Amino acid sequence: MRAACLIRARHALQSVRGTRVDAHDLEPGSLWAEDEASAAAAPVGPPPTFEDVVHHVRHAFGFDALRPIQEAAVRATLAGRDVVVVMPTGGGKSLCFQAPALVRAGLTVVVSPLIALMEDQVAGLVENGVAAAQLTSSQTPEERREVERRIARGGLQLLYVAPERLAAEGFLAWLEQSGMSALAVDEAHCISHWGHDFRPEYRLVGEVRARFPHVPILALTATATPEVRADIVRNLGLADPLVLVGGFDRPNLTYRVLPRRDLVEQVMSVIARHAGEAGIVYCLRRSDVDELSADLRARGVSCAGYHAGMDGAERTRVQRAFLQEELDVVVATVAFGMGIDRSDVRFVVHASLPKGVEQYSQETGRAGRDGLPAECVLFYGGADFHGWKTLMELSARDARAEGQASAGSDLERQLERLGHMWSLATGAVCRHQVLAGYFGQELPVPAGGCRACDVCLGEIAHVPEGAVIAQKILSAVVKTGQRYGAAHVADVLRGADTARIRQTGHDLLSVYGLLRAQSLADVRSWIDQLVGLGHLRVADGEYPTLFLSKSGVEAMHARVPVTLYVPARPKSSGSKRGGSGASSAARSAALDEAGPGVDEALFGRLRELRRSLAKERGVPPYLIFNDRTLAEMAAKKPRTIEELLRVKGVGDKKAADLGEEFLRAIGE
Repeated sequence: MRAACLIRARHALQSVRGTRVDAHDLEPGSLWAEDEASAAAAPVGPPPTFEDVVHHVRHAFGFDALRPIQEAAVRATLAGRDVVVVMPTGGGKSLCFQAPALVRAGLTVVVSPLIALMEDQVAGLVENGVAAAQLTSSQTPEERREVERRIARGGLQLLYVAPERLAAEGFLAWLEQSGMSALAVDEAHCISHWGHDFRPEYRLVGEVRARFPHVPILALTATATPEVRADIVRNLGLADPLVLVGGFDRPNLTYRVLPRRDLVEQVMSVIARHAGEAGIVYCLRRSDVDELSADLRARGVSCAGYHAGMDGAERTRVQRAFLQEELDVVVATVAFGMGIDRSDVRFVVHASLPKGVEQYSQETGRAGRDGLPAECVLFYGGADFHGWKTLMELSARDARAEGQASAGSDLERQLERLGHMWSLATGAVCRHQVLAGYFGQELPVPAGGCRACDVCLGEIAHVPEGAVIAQKILSAVVKTGQRYGAAHVADVLRGADTARIRQTGHDLLSVYGLLRAQSLADVRSWIDQLVGLGHLRVADGEYPTLFLSKSGVEAMHARVPVTLYVPARPKSSGSKRGGSGASSAARSAALDEAGPGVDEALFGRLRELRRSLAKERGVPPYLIFNDRTLAEMAAKKPRTIEELLRVKGVGDKKAADLGEEFLRAIGE
């Protein structure tokens, strides 16, 4: 067995170095060296080809072809080249390193940031018959030793580890002895100081390149600006990497952005559009999670809260219940993050403004990972912007006190990102176009719009005389001395009778009551929009006072055009995706994609069988088969294992393990 391992290790080194490796090149005393005589005499076959990869992918995962970016990444890594892959969530990044591992000699090591993420991917690979395992702190010593024994026997193709493990004493030497032939770095943006989820421990990955200069490295991420991509290349020490950037647009997602008014009612309206379907509601603070989840449960929603302040066992229980489809909705802070790979999440709600477009893109990317329609709704308020700004300034102040020289530039960059997010929220431009543009891609929008955001669906109404309303608001800010916040300015404009207004004498101003006929929510929304347009600024310091920018002065004097809008309620009909019929949109899309002749009753029966089998096997249902595969079964009605294997998404192991159960259900 060890001789066979030596052959694989030598084969791997040949493929990346392009030269023959003899037995005496290996370290004396290594486990490989014991059988070097017999191994040296063994023949070494030709290096694997891309066609070999496609063959193994078909048998393992049930796919007949790879997407263009996946193919380019696989071909490059097989040739021993470093690669950077940037693809949206759900775009198939993992297959870029999993596919070549099926045919490459030696061990592919995958660095992943979260244990939950590793467990999910390993479980999915094992279900498909791929030899994969993980080494994590959650395992018992005996479980870790068993993984090490499997590697020593050459019985593993993929090993998942956390970045911290790379610093463990002797671990890199052990990897060298174990025949590591490729390294994949998942969530690679974490290595960049400018990435939205920077983690210092990811810098340890750079040491691998120093020790293994000829092992190809594949870095993968879903959200990376050009600057972050350059940082990934530099910090990982990648040599002339092939950089592959997929389209950032997720056309199956419908984006909506609305001012926050009655949050519970607003969230309930989204849940009602997706009755019985999976969703995630993100809150900023732990207290918000506790309060909102309690309110939703009181209204009969199957939901639970999740945040870092909860007991670890309770967090694990909530996450498992959500993945096992025992729970419809999770209300969470961003602590409920990268480890969530449930493919049929049909909606993601943000109850407050995220601190950047990268975070927003990644969090909304957890919806519709199966490629079927899903909805993303953001509820925001002016207090969100000021809250984030205050936190960033306090953090920068603490950093300066600790002597961090970069504190000022870091704060400037954070505020710039926050400004981009605020502009997305308060603007009235196609959401898909804005998101793609942020990541450096131009997205042409057809004449009729994208048909998948509130702007293009006509849910945003332009305000008649919007420029005049803007002038009134800007004048009110000036006439109140540019020393008050949005709430006070709105009260003055609406003619409110408050003690503060009487005390300041603002009820005597010419702007007092100019917008009395407008709702408070609309006036606050217009103030937020003027901040987003850059005509109003929010002062630094403890109080979020408003003042005019240079462009604001121009707008007040009608020297620049200003357009304001009123958010309307989502239409009850007529939208392509995400309207009131969204609860059946994903199901309809899966059935339509499967072609004519789909037996909908059978489709429902197969979904029930999937849930039952998943519970028996202790895995999430989506790791059994996704809805697209079940819909194709319900259309083709295979009667034999051979016919079942022709269904997309059915590989050899699943056909062997589960085929008879599904064929029996189809036959009945």
